[in-house]
Amino acid sequence: MANTITDRCLENNQQYAKGQSVHESSHPGKQPIQPTQRLAVVACMDARLDVEDLLGIKTGDAHIIRNAGGVVTEDTIRCLIISHHLLNTNEIILIHHTRCGMLAFTDDLLKAGLEGDEGAETLLGQATGRSFVSCQKSSAMPSAFHAFRGQIEPLDSPRDEMNTKRLEWDVRRGMSSILNHPWVPTSGSDAVTVRGFIYDVDTGKLDEVSYPGDMGSIG
Repeated sequence: MANTITDRCLENNQQYAKGQSVHESSHPGKQPIQPTQRLAVVACMDARLDVEDLLGIKTGDAHIIRNAGGVVTEDTIRCLIISHHLLNTNEIILIHHTRCGMLAFTDDLLKAGLEGDEGAETLLGQATGRSFVSCQKSSAMPSAFHAFRGQIEPLDSPRDEMNTKRLEWDVRRGMSSILNHPWVPTSGSDAVTVRGFIYDVDTGKLDEVSYPGDMGSIG
């Protein structure tokens, strides 16, 4: 028997990966504003992730926060603080995934390409398989793109030991950012739990990332 909502989501994911649908897509009718499963999910915006389907949750069950990479940014923290303190969620799930585009560039490389560096444009075009068109302008924002640490690889590369490690590094960094924030309680009666996973876009399976652990190198 599942002990937590997160455990139940993992059981649902096992069924999903076998091709069985556990997500109810019909409109449930009038619902309270608080997520009924007291769950918040941080996930990548990648089109191959249907968070409700892969976790087996339905409308009204959870807050779902998505961005490029599923990274824990300032805005992610903002959302999680509101989600917990005002809307009563107490379990947080982080989801990164294989073949992620965040593995294919660095922040400096993308900024240089956008500003007009020809070498960067060439590398980005090779990585993405499309013509990279520079804007020929500099900008102070966004201040960061939050590309994952480690040696970059071509876009949509198959899963291997190194890129799995890079994904694990960033999941742990995200977990650490949440767990060590002064406004996210991790003990006492109002404590939240945080667990992180890598979703395999080829198999549909979630693999849990251990924490604490290695958070990577910039080299």
